[in-house]
Amino acid sequence: MPAIEVDGVSKRYGSVTALDRVDLTVAEGEIFGFLGPNGAGKSTMINVFLDFVRPDTGGVTVFGHDCRTEGVAARERMGVLPEGYSVYDRLTGRQHVEFAIESKGADTEPMAILDRVGLAGDADRPAGGYSKGMAQRLILGMALVGEPDLLILDEPTSGLDPNGAREIRSIIREENARGATVFFSSHILEQVEAVCDRVGILTDGSLVAVDTIDGLRESAGGGTVLRISLAALDERFRGAAAAVDGVDDVRIEDGELVVACADAAKMDVLFALDRAGADVLDFATEEASLEELFAAYTGGERR
Repeated sequence: MPAIEVDGVSKRYGSVTALDRVDLTVAEGEIFGFLGPNGAGKSTMINVFLDFVRPDTGGVTVFGHDCRTEGVAARERMGVLPEGYSVYDRLTGRQHVEFAIESKGADTEPMAILDRVGLAGDADRPAGGYSKGMAQRLILGMALVGEPDLLILDEPTSGLDPNGAREIRSIIREENARGATVFFSSHILEQVEAVCDRVGILTDGSLVAVDTIDGLRESAGGGTVLRISLAALDERFRGAAAAVDGVDDVRIEDGELVVACADAAKMDVLFALDRAGADVLDFATEEASLEELFAAYTGGERR
C-alpha cells in the first residue's frame, strides 16, 4: 500500500491555480523530496494532506485513509513539521513536547526527544527565548513524538545553520531507517539532494517531473559531462566521440575534450576514442547538479 496517493488534485484561489491536476504516489518507506520555487503550491499540497484545505477536484489517501473523509485516521499516522509554525512563548521546550505526547496519547520520554533534537540543555527555558533554529528543532521534536509512520516536513531546515541542517538530515535518515516514510518539502536544493530517494518538481501548481535525481538527469538531457585529457587533440577524435549514441555535444575546452552525454554512454565514448587511436591520459565525470536540473524543469524560475 502506498504511503501517499494523490489522485487528480486541483485547487484554485480565485484566478490563481495553486494545484493543477496533480497525480503522485509516494511509496511506503521512501524519502520523497517535494521541490519547487516559493509559491509553487507545495504548502497547499501539504495542507490538503492534513485536510486544512479541501481540493476542488481529486483526493488524497494516506496509508489507504481518505484525508477528507477519514482525516483523523490519516493524521494519526503522521508527524508534521509545518512551515511557519510558531511556538508558545511562555511554554518551555519540555512543555511543548509534553503537550505533543498528551495530544498523541504516546508513551514517549520528553527529555529523550529534546536530547535528540539538541535541546536537552534548554528544556526548561521558555520557548519565546529560543532562536529561530532552536524553535525549528523543537517543532521537529514534537513531530517525532510517537514514532509516526509518515513524517511530513515542510521546509525543515529553515532558519538552521549548516551544522543544524546536517543534524536534521541525520534525524531524517534515522527515522527512515526505523521504517518511517518521509515527505520532505523544500526549495533548498542541496537539502533535498542530500537525503531523498526520489524527487517531485512542482511549478505553478503542476507536477512537471517525478524521478530519482539520476533519472531527472537523463530526462533533462544533462546526464553526464566527460572531461577527457588526450595526449594529442585531433578533430577526428572529436568526430569519433560525437558519433556515439547518447552523445549530445562535443567540444574542446581548456585543452580537453568535453563530452556531454547520457550516463550510460560514458564507457562507449572512451571505447570509441580508443578505437580511433586516441591516447587517453585521464578523464573526469561531472554530473548535472540538482540546481541545474531544477532550472531545466522550471525554466530557471526561482521565486
